[in-house]
Amino acid sequence: MLTKPLIETNPYLRDPEKFRKALITSVASSTAIETGASVASIARMLEDTAVAKPFTSTQGSAR
Repeated sequence: MLTKPLIETNPYLRDPEKFRKALITSVASSTAIETGASVASIARMLEDTAVAKPFTSTQGSAR
């Protein structure tokens, strides 16, 4: 049986804005549990940061 990848079936992964919001919520709640800070304050800090560039691997050795 051929199955579609998750990126094609999950609406939160297809929409970059929804994906970023869900990711920030997830990271903020996990960090709040570990640090004792409020979820809202952590989410604000994460939302204020610039969007990181996509990860690209280097060709060959990193040396």
